[in-house]
Amino acid sequence: MNGERAWVTRPDLASRRVGGSVLWANDETFAERENLITPAPAGFRPATFGHKGQVYDGWETRRRREPGDDEVVVRLGLPGVISGVVVDTAFFTGNYPPECTVSALAAEGYPSPAELLAADWEVVVPRSPLGGDTRNPFDVVSPRRFTHVRLTIHPDGGVARLRVHGTPVADPALLDLGSLDLAALAHGGSVVACSNMFYSTPANLLAPGNAQVMGEGWETARRRDGANDWVVVALAAAGVLRLAELDTTHFKGNAPGWATLSGCDSTTADPDDPTAWFPLLERTRLQPDTVHRFPIAQRRQTTHVRMDIHPDGGMARLRLHGAMTDAGRDDFLRRFAEVSGN
Repeated sequence: MNGERAWVTRPDLASRRVGGSVLWANDETFAERENLITPAPAGFRPATFGHKGQVYDGWETRRRREPGDDEVVVRLGLPGVISGVVVDTAFFTGNYPPECTVSALAAEGYPSPAELLAADWEVVVPRSPLGGDTRNPFDVVSPRRFTHVRLTIHPDGGVARLRVHGTPVADPALLDLGSLDLAALAHGGSVVACSNMFYSTPANLLAPGNAQVMGEGWETARRRDGANDWVVVALAAAGVLRLAELDTTHFKGNAPGWATLSGCDSTTADPDDPTAWFPLLERTRLQPDTVHRFPIAQRRQTTHVRMDIHPDGGMARLRLHGAMTDAGRDDFLRRFAEVSGN
């Protein structure tokens, strides 16, 4: 993949890790469709044969002997605005599709595969050539919020992974805006800065569900300079925080010793100004492999939260529970309307 796109650092909206699902494929003769959204990179073991031939870690269809194309439909685990798509043909060399098209759809509720196939899809990646055994990136320029994507391969072959990078946009009708995790990726929270991400991305802190292994959290390198590591989170909307959850699950010999939380209201101050930040949680000792919950006494409107860990280490999840302010609620509803066409 020549010249990595900037958008690959954004969340993979289709990943199984965030609740994505492969709903339908017209064919999966050689390799199962579900492999497309596996979070881990594709692997390959040569000369590993099953009843249908070489076992591939991807989605592979039969060789077509009649006109037509093969398709697969994925429900995004995190509906949102798509910035780019990666069609990864890793290890598919003589059996990759020469071309592909990607379409997207915004659907309400929980439609069946038949209902989805009959819907009006928007092409977000026009028919484009693919290379074999490589990551094929495609920019997406549509400003709309989508819930599903459809990958069409022309005419057949194998794709290892489908990555759909973008910005999650939650449906306000499905949330209680007076009590929610304002940092959650699923609600629109995002990491905007951090000191170090040597072992894993800090975006993992905001991911849905519990971390299953250490690698699903955020871990920094060992510090030797006397300073400390930190991360800044932009909340889904301006709000007042009530409870913070600092989760060091799976981090046993490498959990931070202490942590602090600071807040900033970007509607009245510049987050780049060190004096704009106010304390939310004083320096507090942490334990390894533990879910810590702390009440937040500060009742000020907050748009950004900075977590400092001392001196370094790993954190599985960061949850910041609270309520949107009136201004935050209005802004949240406006942003949803802009990308949903409502």
